[in-house]
Amino acid sequence: MSQEPELIARQDGGVLWLTLNRPARRNALSPTLYEALLAALDAAAGDASVGAVVLTGAGSAFCAGGDVARMNQQADVPAPSPAERIAAMRTRTRIVELLHGMPQPTIAMIRGAAVGAGLSLALACDLRYADPSARLRTGFAGVGVPGDFGGHYFLPRIVGPAKARELYLRSPMLSAAQAAGIGLLNDLFEPDQLEAEVGAIARALAAGPQPALAHIKANLADGLRLELPDLLDRECARHVECVDSPDHKEAVRAFMEKRPPVFERTRPAAGRGAD
Repeated sequence: MSQEPELIARQDGGVLWLTLNRPARRNALSPTLYEALLAALDAAAGDASVGAVVLTGAGSAFCAGGDVARMNQQADVPAPSPAERIAAMRTRTRIVELLHGMPQPTIAMIRGAAVGAGLSLALACDLRYADPSARLRTGFAGVGVPGDFGGHYFLPRIVGPAKARELYLRSPMLSAAQAAGIGLLNDLFEPDQLEAEVGAIARALAAGPQPALAHIKANLADGLRLELPDLLDRECARHVECVDSPDHKEAVRAFMEKRPPVFERTRPAAGRGAD
C-alpha cells in the first residue's frame, strides 16, 4: 500500500497549490517534507507557467512547526556536529527565502494552527488569508529555543518591533480575529468560502503582469534596506524595463478598447524578483 506524499503539488492554470500533507501530525515539518517543499518552490520560481503559489495544510491545521515527537525520539541518538546541524538547517531555511523572494506572489491559506516554523512559513508569504479556526503562535520559547525560519526578520516588519518582541517573548496564542487585528492576516473568510476566495485572489495575481509583479516585490524588499536615492535608482530601472514590455503595451491597448488585458507569461530579465 503506497504512502501518500508529505507534500501535494497541484497546478490549476497559473496557480500552484502546495499542500503540507501530514494531517495526523498537524502537518509538522519532517526531513522529507522540508526537502519536498524546497524542491517544489525552487522549481516553481523558475517556471513561467506558475503565476502564483498558494501554501496550505491538509486537515485541520496549517503547520504545527517542527515535529516535537520526532525531536524526542532523536534525543538519545548521537547528533552530528553543531557545524553540520547549522549547515543542514540553513539549507532548509531556503524555503522561506524562496517564499519571500521568488518572483511570483505567494499566499498562505491558513486553517487551524500556524505555530513555530509553521508561522514563519506563513509570514514569509506575501499574503495571508485564514478562516476563524486559525490560531497563530511563535511557540519557540515554550520548547526552549529562540526560533528559526526567518520569523525574527518577518514579524517585526509586519506587526512592528514592540509587538514582535511580545509575541516572541511571551508567545501568546492568537485567535484569527486577534491576528487579523494586528495585521498578521490580510483577511478572514468563512470556512466554506476560504478556498474559493483564496483561489480567486491567486488566479487574479497569476493572470497579472508577471514582470511588474516581480519588480513590485523586489522594490518593496529593497525599500526596507536601501537609502531613498538607491531605491529610486532601482525603481526607475525596473519601471522603464516594464514600460518597454509587451505587457505594458497590452495594458494600454486594453484600457483604450475597454476590455481586460491579457498578459504574457514572462519573467524580468534580471531573474528572481525580490532578493
